[in-house]
Amino acid sequence: MINQPNVYLDNNATTMIAPEVLDAMMPYLTTYYGNPSSMHTFGGQCAQPIEDARAQLAKLLGADPTEIIFTSCGTESDNAAFFSATFYHSDRKKIIVSKVEHPAILNTAKELERRGYTVVQVPVNEKGQLDLRFLESELDYNTAIVSIMMANNETGTIFPVEKCAELAHRVGALFHTDAVQAVGKIPMNLAESQIDMLSLSGHKLHAPKGVGALFVRRGLRFRPYIIGGHQESGRRGGTENVASIIALGKAAELASQHIADENVKVRALRDTLEKEILSAIPKTYVNGDLESRLPNTSSISFEFIEGESILMLLNQFGICASSGSACTSGSLEPSHVLRAMSIPYTRAHGTLRFSFSRYNTEADVKKVMEHLPTIIARIREISPYWNQH
Repeated sequence: MINQPNVYLDNNATTMIAPEVLDAMMPYLTTYYGNPSSMHTFGGQCAQPIEDARAQLAKLLGADPTEIIFTSCGTESDNAAFFSATFYHSDRKKIIVSKVEHPAILNTAKELERRGYTVVQVPVNEKGQLDLRFLESELDYNTAIVSIMMANNETGTIFPVEKCAELAHRVGALFHTDAVQAVGKIPMNLAESQIDMLSLSGHKLHAPKGVGALFVRRGLRFRPYIIGGHQESGRRGGTENVASIIALGKAAELASQHIADENVKVRALRDTLEKEILSAIPKTYVNGDLESRLPNTSSISFEFIEGESILMLLNQFGICASSGSACTSGSLEPSHVLRAMSIPYTRAHGTLRFSFSRYNTEADVKKVMEHLPTIIARIREISPYWNQH
């Protein structure tokens, strides 16, 4: 039997599939199951809905539909961007990323480092803000690609990607951004942007897992990462995941309609939770750039206790949050993001991430506050570190 949460505040890890999205994709799992590359009408009728989904996603991004390549996830999109950039800039052997990138970026950079590339990681300050002077000082004509995330998955801090792209282009380097957490939460207009490539993932904006996309600016040379058939105009081999592509298109359409809610209603819920936590629980801190961050994300540190203990007790009341990225939260070490921000270990170990969606309500905030102060007090009562302070 599957247990359903009472309160789900882990939307940066994954989101529920929107009911409208599920309705849109279901016919392509049942009735319209043909292969869009087939010569017969039954399969071929799936081809136009894919193009409709491409247009829906392009509209959300402010891009042209021809600039959208459907992939399996954000990680594949990140890999595709890196390997294409290094293929066409084979004479350049430097890669620049930030210290707080998602593992999909950091581990891809490490793999390329094993192949002879120099990888430079741009530091951040205690607010998680990027050191632009450091980035500018490291850029040279040996740089193949610069990849800086649009918004951090743990703190929500938004990065100045347009400025980063401008700096990268001064030395002829390509600029890529992992926008997995940002798409659908903040407005975008890639037609007026200097970004060369952008990655996104469907399950972060109420589409299913297993579908993503890569924006590749029109005219940019692109080497397929997955070699195969003619799908995606020869830019990504493999039979299309039709139902999930349709779902991503519908999710993008809904995100366009609800982006104001993200920045008003969702932000208000996040801010209310933060205010009440800071008021009710001593030695508590909000991490990140409070002036420039995603409207749904809150990283909060509870000093002198372990975040995993808080999560386990919240889980008993059906409240879902996380201690950071779902890709790294299995580790007992503080996240690389908090370490890069020089957050003291006494705070970093007790950090939780609450991430909202448009499906959250004031009742969710109330439910958290019914239990969280008691949970923190209970854990601190038996904590030797708390008792020493």
